[in-house]
Amino acid sequence: MTDPQLRAEILRLARGWLDTPYRHQASVKGVGTDCLGLIRGIWRELYGAEPEAPPAYTPDWAERSGQETLRDAAERWLTPVATPHPGDALLFRMAPTAPCKHIGILSAPDALLHAYWGKAVVESHLVPYWQRRHVASFAFPPLPQE
Repeated sequence: MTDPQLRAEILRLARGWLDTPYRHQASVKGVGTDCLGLIRGIWRELYGAEPEAPPAYTPDWAERSGQETLRDAAERWLTPVATPHPGDALLFRMAPTAPCKHIGILSAPDALLHAYWGKAVVESHLVPYWQRRHVASFAFPPLPQE
């Protein structure tokens, strides 16, 4: 599968999660997910088993720990990219000096698929609120050759 084909497949899979209710620490399509759960679910659909189990986390985990847990995991399993394309994962900081705490899939140059806290998986405009908080972009790795 070529890089553009993989990104198209990621978008197809991500859109399959639309309207999945927001549930903290969940990752079950149609039942419940948070932002990390969406990425985990797409990973499972593409590659099978997840490469590592996420630690338990509270809604304020980033503020309390001050550690880049989400970014560190993204750097272990995804490929950093300077210019994101639809199908890439975007990381966000909710405050300038806070650790990364939100992740979604770029679905168009101006749109984001993500688990919206307290709502559901949505596709929304990449408005200035999100643009200002975007700090890193990652591509999913190539699929293993069959």
